[in-house]
Amino acid sequence: MITSPAWKGKRYAVLGLARSGRATVRALLASGAEVLAWDSDAGKREAFAGQVELADPVEADLSGFAGVIVSPGVPLNTHPIKPHADSYGVPVIGDIELFAQARADLPPHKVVGITGTNGKSTTTALVHHILKTAGVPTTMGGNIGLPILEQEPLPEGGVYVLELSSYQIDLTYSLDCDVAVLLNITPDHLDRYDGDFEKYAASKARLFEMQTGEKCAVCRAQDWWHGQKVGEKAGGKYLEVFDDVFHQWQDVPSAIGIQEQSRWHALQGPHNLENAEAAIATGFLLDLSAQQIRQGLETYPGLPHRMERVAEICGVAYVNDSKGTNTAASAPALAAFDNIHWILGGLAKEPGLGECEAQLGHVKAAYTIGEAGEMFAQALEGAQVHLDGVERCLTLDKAIKSAAANAESGDTVLLSPACASFDQFRDFEERGDRFRSLVQELSERPAA
Repeated sequence: MITSPAWKGKRYAVLGLARSGRATVRALLASGAEVLAWDSDAGKREAFAGQVELADPVEADLSGFAGVIVSPGVPLNTHPIKPHADSYGVPVIGDIELFAQARADLPPHKVVGITGTNGKSTTTALVHHILKTAGVPTTMGGNIGLPILEQEPLPEGGVYVLELSSYQIDLTYSLDCDVAVLLNITPDHLDRYDGDFEKYAASKARLFEMQTGEKCAVCRAQDWWHGQKVGEKAGGKYLEVFDDVFHQWQDVPSAIGIQEQSRWHALQGPHNLENAEAAIATGFLLDLSAQQIRQGLETYPGLPHRMERVAEICGVAYVNDSKGTNTAASAPALAAFDNIHWILGGLAKEPGLGECEAQLGHVKAAYTIGEAGEMFAQALEGAQVHLDGVERCLTLDKAIKSAAANAESGDTVLLSPACASFDQFRDFEERGDRFRSLVQELSERPAA
C-alpha cells in the first residue's frame, strides 16, 4: 500500500468504509496516524473494531483533526459533514488528496489525471495500456480499478494514471498532475452542483488550476470552455488543445493517422477516436514514440460495459454499452454502428433524447425499458426519423428477446440505455452483466 510519514501522529476521520474508505483507513494506520471511522453498515464498522475509534464524524468533536476523508459519493452540497468540519476549520478531503500528500516520499514518478463527463474510463485504461505495453512501470486508479492507496508504490520512472470524477476533484487540493486531461464537459450530475452547469464545469477546471510550473494540460476546447481563454483557466500553464492531434506533432506528421483506427479493434466509433486522440497526446507528452503508442492502440482490449462486443449470433452482433448512462454517452455508440436494434431506458438524467436524436438514422428499431421507457418511446415515435418499430418492453430480458427475434444478419443489438440503472439494477455493471448473461442464453439455445 501507499503510506506517508506526513500522516504520522496526526488525527483523521474517515466517513464511509466501502472499498476506498477501507484502503484509506489501512494506509493511515500503517503510517502511524490516529483514525476515527464510521459507516452506517455495522458489518463494515466491525471490521475495524479495536483498530480505530468508531464514531460518526458528524457528531464528533473534530478539534485538532488534520482532515475528514469522505467517499466521493458523499454530496458535499447537502451532507452535514461539510458544515460540521468547516466549523472546526478541518478540511474535507478524499483519498486522492492523501495520495497527493504522499507523493513527496514516493520514488520519482509522474501522474496523469484524466477527467471529463464521458470517456474517462476508456481513456485512462488506454493510457495505462499504452504505457504498460511500452515497458513503463504504471498503474491506474482513482475512479477505476483498485483504490490508489491500496496499490504498491511504483518504482522510479513510474506513471500513475488516475481517472478523476468531478466529485474526486472537489475533494482534492494539491494534486499537481504532470499531464492533466479534460475530455469533454456536458450536463451531468448537476444535482451535486445545485443545478448549475458552470459550477460543475468549474470543478473539472480545478484539475488544471492545481498544476504548478511547466506542467502539461490537454483539453478539447468545447462546451463550457468554448470561446474562452482556456490557458487562463489552466492558470497560464502550457496547454495543448487537441482537435486533430494527428497533425499537431511536428515529428509525427503522418506517423499515426486517422485511417489507422480500423486496426484499433476496441476503439471504434467517433467517440473512441476522440479518446484515442487524448491518449496519443498524453503518450507524446510522456516522451513515448509513435511506434510505442501505435502498439498500445492496436493491442488495447477494451473495457467491460463500454461498447463491449459480447457475441455474434446468426450474423447479429450483440454489444454491451451499459456505461452509456446519459444521452451524450450513448450518442457515440449509436454513431458507431448501423442497423441498430437499440435497447434504452432506465432512470433518466435529463428529458428527451438529447444528443442521441442526431444519430437516429443508425437505428432500425428501439426497445424501451425501465422508468424512462414511456418517455423515450413517445420521443422516438415523435422523431422525424422513421423506425421499423418502437416496443415498450419494460424489462431487459423482454427487450433482448424481442430484439433477437427481429434482428437480421448484419444488424446490431445495442444496449446503450442513455440512463442510470438504479430503477432496476444495483449499478451499470450489474445491468451490463445481465445483458451478457441473457445473450449467452440466446447463444446456447438450439437452432430452430
